[in-house]
Amino acid sequence: MPIRAVLWDVDDTLFDYTGSDRSGALRHLEAERLLERHASPEAALARWREVMDEQFARFLSGELGFHEHRRERARGFLGTPLTDDEADGWFARYVALYEQAWTLFPDAVPALDALTPGYRHGALSNSSTANQERKLRRLGIRDRFEVLLCADEIGHAKPAPEAFLAGCAALGLPPGEVVYVGDRYDIDARAADDAGLCGVWIDRAGSPVPRSAAQVRRITGLAELPALLAALL
Repeated sequence: MPIRAVLWDVDDTLFDYTGSDRSGALRHLEAERLLERHASPEAALARWREVMDEQFARFLSGELGFHEHRRERARGFLGTPLTDDEADGWFARYVALYEQAWTLFPDAVPALDALTPGYRHGALSNSSTANQERKLRRLGIRDRFEVLLCADEIGHAKPAPEAFLAGCAALGLPPGEVVYVGDRYDIDARAADDAGLCGVWIDRAGSPVPRSAAQVRRITGLAELPALLAALL
């Protein structure tokens, strides 16, 4: 079947989440005088990411809501009990600095331009709908996507096949006519393949390819995507 649509991951695929988070977190921890508690800024960032991974996993499992997971990130990083208002305030100060650093990858808009109007576009994210809706509008690309689906409203998170199939259903297309592009081999490309879509791994870092990924469609930049899609016709 011909490929008719591209379903996009957002964070670290189109949006430079890692770079924006790093910049915002460093500025926040410096402003809060917390860097001195750690051996180095890199050690502070490592702990920041560790706590984020722990609490975001609880959000994805349904154990915590999106705002609750943010409160637990504040409590977990500081290692102290905080009221909800205290946790919200602390995390909001980080968010303000993080949002100042928001940026798309330089190849994001050119890739969207190159693939429009030849393909339809949607976005599928494991974040919250309100968060991604606001982000994509702020970055000026929300109107590029016919649909935006996120784990909190779908009730399923990648790599569950139900998440990918929900994206296809929203586009009104069978999985075989949809490509999914994401920055994770496991929960994006391979999981999309398993759900019947055509998974594409955007590996900007040029990571060592796992043996199980030998057959995966892998690109190192979005400029390579139009040619890859053309070859799938």
